[in-house]
Amino acid sequence: MKQSRRTFFKTGLAGSLLLATKGLHASTAPEVPELPKAAAENPFHLSCAGYTFAHIEGDKLETTLKTLQRMDIHYLCIKDFVLPLDADDAKIRVFHQKCAEYGVKGYGVGPIYMKTEAEVDRAFEYTRRVGVKVLVGVPNYEILPYVDKRIRDYPDIKYAIHLHGPDLPIFQDASVIWDKVKDLHPNIGMCLDIGHDLRNGADPVADLKKYHTRVFDMHIKDETDSSKAGRCIELGRGKIDFSAFVRMMRKVNYTGMCSLEYEKDMKDPYMGIAESYGYLKAVCKLA
Repeated sequence: MKQSRRTFFKTGLAGSLLLATKGLHASTAPEVPELPKAAAENPFHLSCAGYTFAHIEGDKLETTLKTLQRMDIHYLCIKDFVLPLDADDAKIRVFHQKCAEYGVKGYGVGPIYMKTEAEVDRAFEYTRRVGVKVLVGVPNYEILPYVDKRIRDYPDIKYAIHLHGPDLPIFQDASVIWDKVKDLHPNIGMCLDIGHDLRNGADPVADLKKYHTRVFDMHIKDETDSSKAGRCIELGRGKIDFSAFVRMMRKVNYTGMCSLEYEKDMKDPYMGIAESYGYLKAVCKLA
């Protein structure tokens, strides 16, 4: 059964949202009851998809890192607008040092679109130079055989194909990716974007259960509707049953990242980000 948002607020979710508010004096903050201990140990990690900050103004990296520090989130999937694909080793070192100052670690890169073999080569080399293990990619169908060939040269990298629901004519949901990769190298799988999966009429919980052996990364979002008309909304306000999803992650022992990709109010997303992380943390405690 999907737990209501009211339940989480009654058990202390409101306290999580205070992370996003500056300047509250301790004596004026409301007393918040302690959340119960987790129903089970979570094998996965909460993280952030860098695209969340694509449309903010100013220094995107600085803002990303400050926000994640305040949310107590320590992992980031790196987008090329904060670390360009042609960044040299010196720039990459500076990037990692900056992340470390805020207690954040880049764990993957992407999504990166690839239409040619040269773009595949560049993406793999970029991932190697950045020093991460996950490459979230969006390859054209016709170059999948080349991806299958090149990944054998990078045995430590997992290639996670990002699905886009009904918005693109390729990789609309998890079943489409599975059909395309099931006979390819086992290090080619998917980044399960649960919001886009839902918008294509699929069930993210069932898809995680069915395809978990090829789920290498996740983008976490909620949607207003299970159709193309669905739009991103704060976690817990939409159609996804996050309690069931968290329980399924435990059941299949998903040990990867769960990256919030918040695509609402993208020029001013901070309240929605805080609410979404607070809700997700509460679900992970109570589910």
